Amino acid sequence: MQGSEAEAAPVVSYAYKASLIGSAHRFELTEQGLSWHISGRSGLWPYDEISAIRLSFRPVSMQQHRFRADVRHRSGRRIAILSTSWQTAALMAPQDNGFRAFIVELHARMAEAGSHAALTAGLGRTAYAIVLAFLAALTVVMAGLLIRALMIGELAGALFIVGFAGLFAWQVGGFVRRNQPRAYTLARLPQSLLP
Repeated sequence: MQGSEAEAAPVVSYAYKASLIGSAHRFELTEQGLSWHISGRSGLWPYDEISAIRLSFRPVSMQQHRFRADVRHRSGRRIAILSTSWQTAALMAPQDNGFRAFIVELHARMAEAGSHAALTAGLGRTAYAIVLAFLAALTVVMAGLLIRALMIGELAGALFIVGFAGLFAWQVGGFVRRNQPRAYTLARLPQSLLP
């Protein structure tokens, strides 16, 4: 075996189905770069030509534990890599270990290639500010309803509001906490945005 063959990095693969209809989105980390095959299109992006990656937490109704990586090429093209795959009309299966391993290895290979990609985590700053403003307005409204229910002696209504607010805070709190806008480095990935 030649020395260069012994040192060759293994190909790392990942695939997911973005919808029930259509083929799987397939990705490979090769020596040359990130190879992708999506809906009849394909490409190979050298690691040093990847201009940006955004990691985020994106739950949906069928899968409350879903992560997303948006990878952008210097040409402006973008691909999304999700941590879940459609299995049946009622089942979206998590692929946590495969997604994590693929994303960590992608960052490692970009670091080896000397990449200067912009690495961001969470939502964009404007979107995050809108989410916070909406939550602040909702908090004021819920507090007003709670005070009104207590003033008129409607204890069942007050308990319902408190219970609903607790459930909402539990569901939305994780989304807001994980998706706080921030930058990260190739060596230190945000663990809250990896399964």
